[in-house]
Amino acid sequence: MRTFLNTLFFFLVVIVSTSFQANDTIPPISKTPVFVNGEELKYVLHYGVINAGEALITLKTEKYEGKEVFHAITKANTTGLADKFFKVSDIYESYFDAETNLPVKAIRNISEGNYKRYSEDIFNQANNTVINSVSGEHKVPRNILDMVASLFYIRRIDFTNFKKNDIVRVDTYFDDALFPFYIVFKGREKLKTNMGKFNCLKFVPIVEPGRIFNSDDDMTIWLSDDANKIPICIKFDMVVGSFKCDIVSYKNNKYLMNSRLTVK
Repeated sequence: MRTFLNTLFFFLVVIVSTSFQANDTIPPISKTPVFVNGEELKYVLHYGVINAGEALITLKTEKYEGKEVFHAITKANTTGLADKFFKVSDIYESYFDAETNLPVKAIRNISEGNYKRYSEDIFNQANNTVINSVSGEHKVPRNILDMVASLFYIRRIDFTNFKKNDIVRVDTYFDDALFPFYIVFKGREKLKTNMGKFNCLKFVPIVEPGRIFNSDDDMTIWLSDDANKIPICIKFDMVVGSFKCDIVSYKNNKYLMNSRLTVK
């Protein structure tokens, strides 16, 4: 049960997170962020027909060492029956530069059953290192992103010229390790949710089959096909069953959600 739930919450927080690299280069991001102070995104986690948990992503502006940064906070916790079997309450935070979207600090504060862990990462983008409060200094690639900052980084990428089956390489830093992924762009489609229908950008990450997934394309991610590019839905078919993360509310977006076609 612990391995299963840890996997669910790991993917909720990170699977759309990236330090996006296409053809070994980092594509340009918009100079002006597509999100603003006060944005709030809320999700419900489903395991089959069971509501297993919920997550909340909030964003605000703050000062860090005299410079204005974004402070993003992702909170995820089990609910209902899942909460009784194995209680999870995880918080991931990121302080990232408003212009470059590169992180300067990240916090991981997790409580999963009897397991507790708190750690901080300080990012030095000038010398390509990360100092963890527990394990010390680690060498990382240039322009590395933490898991939460990368979620906002991807939203600043222009996908206008992407073609179906274009592959994007992603590298992220999490828990003292680098996590490379490959994400395949599958085009645009209309997605029906509990909030109504949305025009979406569809992506399929290539994942490792065997331990958690049946095949290397058992995960699908949909982002809103508008200026906001917020995650609408994440679905993956695992060895232990199907899991889905659906958006249930959003507010204080910078732009109109004109990708939303119908209201429930």
